[in-house]
Amino acid sequence: MASEPKKWILNAFSMSSPTHVAPGLWRHPKNQTHRYKEIAYWIELAKILDGNFHGLFLADMLGIYDVYNGPGNIREVLPGAAQFPISDPSAPIAAMAAVTKSLSFGITASTTYESPFLLARRYSTLDHLTNGRVAWNVVTSYLESAAKNLGMEQQISHDERYQIADEFLEVVYKLLEGSWRDDAVILDRDLKTYTHPDRVRRINHEGKHFKVAGPHLVEPSRQRTPFIFQAGASKAGMAFATKHAETMFLPGMHIDSVRKNVQDVRRSALEQGRDLNGLKLIVGILIIVDETDERAQQKYDEYLSYADLDGSLALFGGWTGADLGKYADDDNFEFSGPGAIQSIVSSWRATIPGSDGIKWTKHRVAQELALGGPHPRAIGSAKTVADILERWISETDVDGFNISYAVGPGDLEDVVKYLIPELKSRGVFWDPVAAEGRTTRENYLGPHFSDGRLSSDHPGAKYKWTATDTSDSK
Repeated sequence: MASEPKKWILNAFSMSSPTHVAPGLWRHPKNQTHRYKEIAYWIELAKILDGNFHGLFLADMLGIYDVYNGPGNIREVLPGAAQFPISDPSAPIAAMAAVTKSLSFGITASTTYESPFLLARRYSTLDHLTNGRVAWNVVTSYLESAAKNLGMEQQISHDERYQIADEFLEVVYKLLEGSWRDDAVILDRDLKTYTHPDRVRRINHEGKHFKVAGPHLVEPSRQRTPFIFQAGASKAGMAFATKHAETMFLPGMHIDSVRKNVQDVRRSALEQGRDLNGLKLIVGILIIVDETDERAQQKYDEYLSYADLDGSLALFGGWTGADLGKYADDDNFEFSGPGAIQSIVSSWRATIPGSDGIKWTKHRVAQELALGGPHPRAIGSAKTVADILERWISETDVDGFNISYAVGPGDLEDVVKYLIPELKSRGVFWDPVAAEGRTTRENYLGPHFSDGRLSSDHPGAKYKWTATDTSDSK
C-alpha cells in the first residue's frame, strides 16, 4: 500500500514595504503593496491567505541597503522602493488574526538590537491575541546601516552576534517558560486572587550580555514561547539554528546545493539532540502561475518591464556586501567580480534554459535578480509549477516553501486560484479546516506536538515550570 504523500508547508513571503523582492513593481497597475500603510490592506491579504497558506512570513530589517555605487549611497533604493521605506511588521498582526481561523504569523525581530525582556512581552501579547498563532523569525541582523542606526560605529562581529543571540534566547525561555508556573493564574473570586503569589518568580538572569530580573510581565500564553523560525547558513548560524529553530528557511537556488544543505542541517540537529520531527525545512521561491505556461511567461515578461534594475543591484549589495557598481557594464560576472555573484551565476546557468553562451553582464545579472531575488522561480501553468515544486520536495527533502510575489496580492491570489487546486489533487495540500483552533506549533510540526508547547528535546523546554513542579528555583 502506497504511503500518503507528505503535506507541504506553504508560507506567503512578504514585507511591510512597497516592494519585497521585486524593486520597481510598486508601479504595476495591479499592485497593491503601496497600501502597506493601511490596516485594510493587511486584513484583505489575511483573508486571501487564510485556509490556503500555513502562515504569513514577514521579513524585516533595521537599516537601508547602502552598498551599491559606493558606501553610504542610498539613492538607488528610493525610486524602486527596494525594501525602503519599511514599517514595523508586528503592528497589523492582531487585526489579521481577528479575521482568520488558521493563518499563522511569522514576524522577524533581531536579537542584536532588541531587548529580550521587551521582545518577550511583545510576543506573549501577540500569542494571546492570535490564540497561539504567532512565530518569531529570529535574526541577528547583518546590515552595517542598521548598526549605525542603533548607535554603533560598526557591526558587532558575525560570530559574536550569534553568541549574543544564544544568550538572548536563554533569557526569553526563562521569562516565557520559567517565571510563571502553568497554573499560576487561578482567577479565584472567593479568594480574591487573580494570580497565586507562590507561582510567579523572578529569573535573576546575569550573563555576559544581559542582566534581567523578571518575572515576565505577561501571564502565560497558549504557546508560551512563540514558534521559532531561523535561517542560519554560516557555521555559527547553522549551530544556532539547529539548536533553537523549529522551522529553518534555507538559502539556495539550485537543487543540488539545497539537498546538501538539508543533509548538513539534519546532521547538525541530530548532534544537538534534536528530534527531526520538530525541525521543518523550507526554501524560498517566486511563483508566477496562470492558466497556461504561455500566459504565465507573458506575465513574467510584463512584470520585468516594470523592474528597477538599480534597486535590484542595491538589494544584492545589501545581501552580500558586494558593490557591483565597481564593475564595468560589459564585464562577464561568470568569470569576474565577487565570489557571491559568480556562485549565483553558476546556479543560474544550471537552471535557466538557454543560458549557455550568454554573457552575464551587470544588466543580465540585475534582470535575473529583479523578480524574486536570489531564489528559484516557478513560472507556468498549475501543472508546470506543481511539477517544479514536487521536484524540489522529492530531490531535496525539504518540507515546503516561502512563496514570494512580484505583484501583491495578485500573485498570491493566483496561487490560490490555480495552484492550490492542483496541489489538492496531488494529495500534498494540508488540511486548513483541521488546523482551525490549533497553534502555529501544532500546524507546522504535526500531531507529535499536540499541546502547542516546546517539545522535550528543545533547549527551551528545560525552563518549563509545570503545575506538578512545586520547586521555587530553576
